[in-house]
Amino acid sequence: MLGTYFPLIFLVPLAALVIGAMVLVMVMLRRMWRQAREFGYPSTRAYLRAAPQTDQEKKDAADLALKGLAICLLGLMFPPLLLIGLFPFFYGARKVVYASMGLGLVNDADGRRS
Repeated sequence: MLGTYFPLIFLVPLAALVIGAMVLVMVMLRRMWRQAREFGYPSTRAYLRAAPQTDQEKKDAADLALKGLAICLLGLMFPPLLLIGLFPFFYGARKVVYASMGLGLVNDADGRRS
C-alpha cells in the first residue's frame, strides 16, 4: 500500500514548489511593470536600468533589493528560489548603489520620462 503512494510523497511537494516559484515570478514581474508605469517609464526594462531620481523610486529600489535578498535566503532551503531571487536583488541593489552615488540627479537619456 505504501509503495504505491511513495512517489507522491516526493512529487506533490516538488510540484507545489515549482508552481509556487512560477507564481512568485509572475507576481514580481507584474509589480515591476506596475511600478514602471507609475513612475512614468516607457517599459519595465527602462525602469530597471534607470537610476532612481525621486525618494519614492529610491525606496522602491531598496525594497526590491531586500525582497531579492530575502528570496535568495529562502533559496538556500528551496534551490529554485535562489535563481529567482538573484534578479530582483541585482537590479534593486544596483539602483540603491546608483542613488547612493548621486547618479539619480543626472538626467539619463535611455528611456527616462520627459
